[in-house]
Amino acid sequence: MRVLGVDPGLTRCGLGVVDGAPGRPLNLVAVEVIRTSSEAELGERLLSIESAVDSWIQEYRPDTVAVERVFSQHNVRTVMGTAQASGVAALVAARWRTPVVTHTPSEVKAAVSGHGSADKAQVAAMVMRLLRLNARPRPADASDALALAICQVWRGAAEQRLRTAAAAAGTGRFR
Repeated sequence: MRVLGVDPGLTRCGLGVVDGAPGRPLNLVAVEVIRTSSEAELGERLLSIESAVDSWIQEYRPDTVAVERVFSQHNVRTVMGTAQASGVAALVAARWRTPVVTHTPSEVKAAVSGHGSADKAQVAAMVMRLLRLNARPRPADASDALALAICQVWRGAAEQRLRTAAAAAGTGRFR
C-alpha cells in the first residue's frame, strides 16, 4: 500500500509518501514541506498547496491520501488555515479519484508511538526508527506527514481486512 500523508497548514504543509503493509518494513518514498509566505494572498497560498499536492499525487500515485483531521485549537486563525489546506488536499485527491481518510493527531500518535499523548519528539523518533532513517525528518511538519502515512498503512490495512471479513460473512456491514 502506498499512502500520501498530508500535514495541512497554510505556512507549512507537510507531504510524505510511505510504502508498506502491516508486519512488513515500511519504506520512505518521499518527503517535503511546502512553504507559503504569510505575506501572500490566501488564494495564492491555496493554489501553491493545490499545485504541490496535485503533482505529488500524479508522480507518486498513492492508494490513499491521509490528512490530519482538523480539531478545535485555541487559535481560530490557525484552525481556519489548517482547515483550508486540508480541504485543498482532499479536493485534489478527489479529483484524482484517490480515497481520502482523516486521522486525529491522537490516533496518529497512538499508531506510531503506542501512546495517544506522545509529544512531537517521540513521534519524530518513532518515524525515524520505523522508516530506518539516519536523522529525524525536519521540520516537524515533515515528520507529522510521514506519521500520518504510517498510521494509514497500518490502520487502513486493518480496516480493509474487517470489510473483507464482513463481506465474506454475508453482512456487508462495516462502520
